[in-house]
Order: sequence, then structure tokens, then C-alpha cells
Amino acid sequence: MLVVDFGAQYAQLIARRVREARIYSEIVPHTMSASEMLAKNPKAIILSGGPSSVYENGAPKLDEALLRSGVPVFGICYGFQVMAATLGGEVGKTGAREYGRTEFTVHSNSPLFEGMPKAQQVWMSHGDSVVRAPQGFTVTGSTAQTPVASFESADGKLAGVQYHPEVVHSTYGQQVLERWLIGVVGCDPSWTSSNIAEEQIARIREQVGLDQVICGLSGGVDSAVAAAMVQRAVGAQLTCVFVDHGLLRQGEAEQVERDFVAATGVKLKIVDAKEKFLNALKGVTDPEEKRKIIGREFIRSFEGAAREIASKDVKFLVQGTLYPDVVESGGGTGT
Repeated sequence: MLVVDFGAQYAQLIARRVREARIYSEIVPHTMSASEMLAKNPKAIILSGGPSSVYENGAPKLDEALLRSGVPVFGICYGFQVMAATLGGEVGKTGAREYGRTEFTVHSNSPLFEGMPKAQQVWMSHGDSVVRAPQGFTVTGSTAQTPVASFESADGKLAGVQYHPEVVHSTYGQQVLERWLIGVVGCDPSWTSSNIAEEQIARIREQVGLDQVICGLSGGVDSAVAAAMVQRAVGAQLTCVFVDHGLLRQGEAEQVERDFVAATGVKLKIVDAKEKFLNALKGVTDPEEKRKIIGREFIRSFEGAAREIASKDVKFLVQGTLYPDVVESGGGTGT
């Protein structure tokens, strides 16, 4: 399942909700061509929200070929609007901006809302609205300010909602996503995190072959999980480097050395760089300057350890990064 990111605040959350429905999802940028998206052979596609207005110059567009491909597509907020505009509907600035908790009314026998209350609370965040649904589409829900708050094609495989079903404030949002993905599209809810872990471990083993690998292990979740997966894939071919810079919680360095090694069996090289880091930081009060010093000293310490290991002809470097790090670092759309 692909989530097309139009610059949404919640693109990662949409992908998470799909995975909570036991369906694997990936996020791709809206700049990816329709042919590239379809080459991934997705079972379905969700179009995320975004900050743009569909009628403004330079606003992200949607290739109609994607909607004519036969792959089911579900639009959320901006994704709902760009879907409507691409298919010949009408989107406009009606002056009826909605933000926050909103009463949504279902007024059709749509299978998307089957078994759910006709009146339900949803979370809105929009200034533009779909004024007219595309030809052949049925309007399935509305709010007091937005007459076209959801619509769908005759078979339901092209559908969308103006609100955000991925957030908990939309009381039946998860049920709506699951009803569309499983009930309408026919996705098999059999994916688990264990499935993807085993798949990635197999891919790592195939990619690395008999080569040596090095990993910077910080003790955090991201590098620890990445290291554990690579170790399961290639065993003793992996060497982890742990730089003890003296800025950890008390006992954390010992915990990494003792518990992580015991749990994984990984080879661990420890660099005691506490004195070097603390001397470099002495007298520095500016937070940004501290950050740069820490980053610089870490790289130098890691490079020194890597040179000692280089006699083993290391070919691969392991890097683990979590979604929150991508978001907080200003990661681009679709990452």
C-alpha cells in the first residue's frame, strides 16, 4: 500500500494506521511519477493531506493516469480535493473553513460507513472544499459547512474524505480506513512487524554476502535495532563501534556493553572519548555550537576506530534512523 505524501503533517501517521491494520505501507513523494508508483505494483494508494490549494500556481498535481490505472485510490483532505479536481470535479475557497472536531453526517448506504453511526465526530483542517464531486461519484457524507465531505465511485475503489481519519479525534477513522482497505479493496491483513524484519534480514544477508560491516552504535533505539538486524543477517561480519563521550546517563555505557552484547552476540569496539569531548566543550555555552562540537568529535572518534578495523576490508556502513528523527530534521516530502 502506497501513501502519496503531499507535504502532510500526518503522512507518517497514515502509514502507521495502515500498518496497524496489518497491511504493509510505504510513503512516496507526490513528485514520483505515476509510472514509478505503479511499477511498485501497489494493491492500493492513499493520497495524504497537505498545505496547498489545488487551484494555486505551483500546487502539487495528481497524474490522471494514476486514477485511471485500476488501482484503488483513497484521498484524504488535500488528497481528496486534488482527486476531485483531477477527475473533473470542482474545488473552491468557499469561506467555510473548518478546523478541529466537527460533526459529520453519513447520508447514503455506502459500504465504507456500513455499521457505523450516521452522525460521527471527525477532525477537520481545511479552508478549501470540494464544491462538486466528479461525474459518476456519489456524495456519501457532509458537515454543516461542507456539503461534499466524502464521495466514492460506483464500486467504491475510488473514494475519499475531507476529514482526517488517521487521527484519534475522528472517532471511526480507523474503522473507515480498514473498511476501505480490507472490505472494498480486498487487502489481506496478514502483515506484521515480524514479517518485515525477516524480509529485511534476508535482503541484508543477500546484499552483504561475505563482506565486512561496521556500525556506529549509540545505544539508542534506531542504531540498536539496525545493528541487531544486521547481526542476525551476517553475524561475526559485523563490528559495532560505541563512542563513550561522557554525556550519557549514568551506567548507560556499561548497559550497552553488557546487555546489548549479551542479547545479540555482536562484536563491540568501545572508544573511551570522554576526556576529549569534555575538553572540547569546556566553556562553550551556545547550544548550536555545542551540537556542532559533539558532531565533529563523534565523527573523528568513529573515524579513528574505523581505521583500526579497516584492516578487515570493511565494505558496508550501517545507519539506523527513526521516523521522528526524519521529521524533526526537516526531512523532505515522502521520506
